[in-house]
Amino acid sequence: MPIVSALLYLHGVGGEQGEQWRMSLDQSLRGLSFPGLSELQVIAPKYPNGLMGVDDKLPLPRIVVEVPRGDAARRARHEWERRRTAMEARLGRDDGGADLPLVDHAVALAANAKAFVQARNYVNDKRIRAWVLQRILNALPPSGRIVIVAHSLGSVIAADLIRRLPADVSVAGVVTIGSPLGHPALLVEQLQELLKEPPANLDWWVNFWSPADPVPAGRGASALFPWILDQRIPAAAGPLHPLDNHAAATYLKSDKVAAAVGYSLFGSQSTAIVRAQKSTDVKLDESESLALLALRRAHLTRMHLEGDTRQRYSEALRHVQAMTIERMIERRRCEKRLVPTAIADLQVDLLDPGSVTPEPRAPGHYDEKSAVIPLVTVAATNVIQPFEIDLPEECHRWAMEQLTLEMGLGRKVGADLLDSMNQARKALQGTNWTRWAAVGVGAVLLAATGGLAAAAAPGLYGAAAIASALAAFGPGGMIGGLLTAGALLSVGSGSVAYGLASSSTSAETVEAHVAAQLAMAILRDKHKLGQDPSTWAGLAAAEMAMNRELSRLVGVSDDSATVVKELNRKLATVRRALDYLEARGLGRRTAELEILAEMPAS
Repeated sequence: MPIVSALLYLHGVGGEQGEQWRMSLDQSLRGLSFPGLSELQVIAPKYPNGLMGVDDKLPLPRIVVEVPRGDAARRARHEWERRRTAMEARLGRDDGGADLPLVDHAVALAANAKAFVQARNYVNDKRIRAWVLQRILNALPPSGRIVIVAHSLGSVIAADLIRRLPADVSVAGVVTIGSPLGHPALLVEQLQELLKEPPANLDWWVNFWSPADPVPAGRGASALFPWILDQRIPAAAGPLHPLDNHAAATYLKSDKVAAAVGYSLFGSQSTAIVRAQKSTDVKLDESESLALLALRRAHLTRMHLEGDTRQRYSEALRHVQAMTIERMIERRRCEKRLVPTAIADLQVDLLDPGSVTPEPRAPGHYDEKSAVIPLVTVAATNVIQPFEIDLPEECHRWAMEQLTLEMGLGRKVGADLLDSMNQARKALQGTNWTRWAAVGVGAVLLAATGGLAAAAAPGLYGAAAIASALAAFGPGGMIGGLLTAGALLSVGSGSVAYGLASSSTSAETVEAHVAAQLAMAILRDKHKLGQDPSTWAGLAAAEMAMNRELSRLVGVSDDSATVVKELNRKLATVRRALDYLEARGLGRRTAELEILAEMPAS
């Protein structure tokens, strides 16, 4: 049964031909196992003639929905972001398109074309605006919850309407398609200011746009209304006229659009929600294992917190887990692979505040030698990014000790790991471990230089792994950050020596990378695991690459040049690491440097 009282459909210029939009949406909803539109009150007022001109002099309907103030405003925005994130987890990551130069100018010119006369009339003529808005308001029930689906100019009308709705009418969701809301030339006066904050009578707003649709002109609504969730959908298949990609019926054939509408109307009744085959034991791949290990560490951290910190951390973890699991499931879908139960069981319904956040299973037994890289990666990463919450050292220590215990390695490995990280930080004079998670994008820059692309290290953290996983997850977010960090740690500094020396790589990125390498060497020494020879050789190669780059720069650049200062800072970090390793017998400069000196510069 519907969970709202009605669906309001607002058409664009000229109105819809027949009932094509309704038939497309009904078919798409049924295809996702939602009930069809026959069980729902559909309100679809027609106003194409009014857009051409009206004789009535009606007043513009007044603003009914007020903007919250003070603490109420902060709570409202917090709740809005929670719901917005929930929809993003359900539908996919936000994509507002590109902010291309001169696009607004081109849209403004196009808005003056004959085809846009009805849109121009609505934007510029208050009598037409008042007549259209009043016609829609007269068609609505006096109370209840509605869902608004708006196409093209209808999305501008929806934005103009929403705060003028009756006080007893709330909006469960707005779905806009083919919208020009990202371009100021097609907005009514003061609309951007009117909707500076999400309306208090609205649960969420998702805007769908296609790069093949000329009306959005490659831009989502969030360009002007940042609180709206934008979703890019691909062009329709087949040789179509450009305006066919703008048609409401084309958008409403999309499963993603139908999923948003269906959820707002009927709740979680669709088979589009992934359920693993419980009888099938589907194996996790390496990137999934690393992500679940990080989530397990986060849940263990949460257990050791109290009061307000625990509450805030729990909420951050809930959001991150929802997004992480959804993206892992989407990757499996795209690759046409079954979803492991261990992943499917971790789904979070962010739109239901009362639902629990499932905990990942204990990770099971690891070999101590092979566990070094994933442990350092997970321990040094802010697994609740983009949220940042300072936690006491004892919470991190308890969580890591418990994690290594569950991995069959014993508590001492977890304690020694954190001690190794602290020793590395002191050796490098204050490298900030909390920033390691923030250097993921910098790490990807190293990959672009050819360092990681040239590394053929097998297994989880090799070049093939980072290339395939980042293609699915991107460099941002928890998974992308973990993979880039793990990949850099596995190939050592040698494969990325010239990337580390490059001016495109910040000193902070180099410090985080070198600190992690040093921590692994210290941990291996503590547990007699044997050193990875690529650690020493790689740092030595990075030192040489930086020396060469510095020699090239100082002869021409000013002494105060930023690039020279950054390079000196990076070089000092690498030298401290080498000094530390040599002093403790974990590496020697002589033979390796003689060999490296013969290597040609790239």
